[in-house]
Amino acid sequence: MRYISTRGGIAPVGFSDAVMMGLATDGGLLLPENLPRIGMDKVRAWYNLPFQYLAIDILSLFIDDLSRTEIEGLVERSYAGFRHPQVTPITQRGDLYILELFHGPTLAFKDVALQFLGNLFEFLLKERSTSLNILGATSGDTGSAAIHGVRGKDRINIFILHPDGRVSPVQKLQMTTVTDPNVFNIAIRGTFDDGQAIVKEIFSDLEFKEKYHLGAINSINWARVLAQVVYYVYAWLKLHSRGFDVVDFSVPTGNFGDIFAGYIAKRLLPEGLINRLVLATNKNDILARFINKGVYSKSRVSATYSPSMDIQVASNFERYLYYLRHEDPVQVTKDMETFSTTGQLDLTSVHDIVSKDFVSRSVSEEETVETIREFFNNYDYLIDPHTAVGVHAAKSFVDPDRPMICLATAHPAKFGEAVKKAIGREPELPPALAGLEDKESRCDILDADVEQVKAYMREHVLT
Repeated sequence: MRYISTRGGIAPVGFSDAVMMGLATDGGLLLPENLPRIGMDKVRAWYNLPFQYLAIDILSLFIDDLSRTEIEGLVERSYAGFRHPQVTPITQRGDLYILELFHGPTLAFKDVALQFLGNLFEFLLKERSTSLNILGATSGDTGSAAIHGVRGKDRINIFILHPDGRVSPVQKLQMTTVTDPNVFNIAIRGTFDDGQAIVKEIFSDLEFKEKYHLGAINSINWARVLAQVVYYVYAWLKLHSRGFDVVDFSVPTGNFGDIFAGYIAKRLLPEGLINRLVLATNKNDILARFINKGVYSKSRVSATYSPSMDIQVASNFERYLYYLRHEDPVQVTKDMETFSTTGQLDLTSVHDIVSKDFVSRSVSEEETVETIREFFNNYDYLIDPHTAVGVHAAKSFVDPDRPMICLATAHPAKFGEAVKKAIGREPELPPALAGLEDKESRCDILDADVEQVKAYMREHVLT
């Protein structure tokens, strides 16, 4: 399995080189040269497999340069600390199935990928006798999951940018109370999109990237997407064991990474097993507008109760665009240049393809809060605001003949303000979050300026 850029400007590379490269050197995103597709014989071999064994099998389909034994070791270390033996269990509430993705160390779905990526980085760096300076931007959960994935690890420093005042108090504390000497938290005076733009610009500076051995831990890193593919397949297998052959998924997403993993899972499995992917957004609805109207266009970012989705420029959109443009890197490059220049991309000519892959709904703040309240009152089950966005959107597309699986992307205790507004009280803090306010914290505040961030990094990078 070799990896290529969506913009066609690099020679194919192996999996490990793709992971270390992060963003392709031509500014594109890395994808497998050819997507594997399995048959029902392989699916039947996966029946009743534990999550970890399934992960080993799926990862092995995409990894060309690590032995199965090495992959087994990485998977075992990555999921040993999850609080549920199934890692990503499913529970039924009413006519919906909830895929719980919050049993990792930071209580967010991103732990599934970032625990794996942190261990993978450590393994590759030791093998290559080199160091890595990780740079990433977060709208909330990626930062803490990334930090907890690499804290204290040899040969790695991590620099995480978050928008000052635009993440939940718990999300901020989960990042800033990690005071390991290899962790650097930076609050920027701006939005997540500002932080993401800074990261992309720095990675595009190839001299800076190579001199300081930069690595990506945002979902621009293919390994992030790959690790998330596993729980879609695992969820299908769990529902199949209950008598269902075809399922739908509802996915709250702002950066298009989690639902793109679902798209890859849909293409990996035999045709028809995953029927419909519901893309759920909050009022920051660039993706919903694209799915429903065929035009991908920037708007202003609004702060919401689901801050991890307060995004206008979805960094993984380019990967889907590559397939939408029939794997034509020249057209993708033109499209991304147009979007960069004008802030808009008219894709109405291929909207019929989009409509076969996704349906979408944007969910208001009022609907989000009401969904938390109703779900709690009806099922004695508390969901966070991001999950509520996915649950509310799912209701518009439920088919009585197919189960709808809603991704529960974070523990509700991470978003106490929204939960309190919905049910009148703060959620009970689990042990992983209790006492964070009393811990020492460390964070530096910078302007949303590329040169300021570069100067800060020069002072603290591993060389």
